[in-house]
Amino acid sequence: FRLALIQLHVSAVKSDNLHRACVLVREASAKGAKLVALPECFNSPYGTQYFKEYAEKIPGESTQKLSEVAKECSIYLIGGRSIPEEDGGKLYNTCTVFGPDGALLAKHRKVHLFDINVPGRIQFKESETLSPGNSFSMFDTPYCKVGLGICYDMRFAEMAQIYSQKGCQLLIYPGAFNMTTGPAHWELLQRGRAVDNQLYVATVSPARDEKASYVAWGHSTVVNPWGEVIAKAGAEETVVYTDIDLKKLAEIRQQIPILSQKRCDLYGVEMKK
Repeated sequence: FRLALIQLHVSAVKSDNLHRACVLVREASAKGAKLVALPECFNSPYGTQYFKEYAEKIPGESTQKLSEVAKECSIYLIGGRSIPEEDGGKLYNTCTVFGPDGALLAKHRKVHLFDINVPGRIQFKESETLSPGNSFSMFDTPYCKVGLGICYDMRFAEMAQIYSQKGCQLLIYPGAFNMTTGPAHWELLQRGRAVDNQLYVATVSPARDEKASYVAWGHSTVVNPWGEVIAKAGAEETVVYTDIDLKKLAEIRQQIPILSQKRCDLYGVEMKK
């Protein structure tokens, strides 16, 4: 099946972002994509100073638009971090998934908050405004089961292992790595998660905006179960297409059967809730 990653240029105007996102979703559908993903923070600039201002409840304006366009195009639509979600007085970094009938299939709240300090290069603390999610998020399609993470979640190998154990064959991480962590780790982490678990990994970033307070690395990417990069964007707004070949995935797992050769008598990773 065909996967499309929309590397959107995000402005400070929410309505413009929503309109442009829907235009590109329709374009991707017209080109045969069955599963379409938007980037982290697609409807607002990325930054702790923006989260409260742009926050919405779910359902709300942004998710209603996503539901409508998913139904119109009859696709599975992953809404990036569609919005900073407000719920019960707390804010979450939340990704929503809608099915071909427009129904909400999954809602993933970012589990690992991005609190880092690289002296002289970048300091960022999502926990100043956001609360963490506390659950794994998977959804079924006629093609395969898909597992969700958001950006920093990709650094935690155990999360991907759980998804693999639960039968996921594709992991999608809407993300916005920056100009420090992007060149160093963006592709490396994707290839590691893909090889470790013998599955496809896709990441979808906002386009780079050099004038933004937080400059995203871009380079939305798809990696196959052999660890090969099979599709990759540059820094500009674009739509990346790739065909997910589940037959190739099955062949790789048969040739190097690490999933059945794990020494579960010696070690293990478990989902606690």
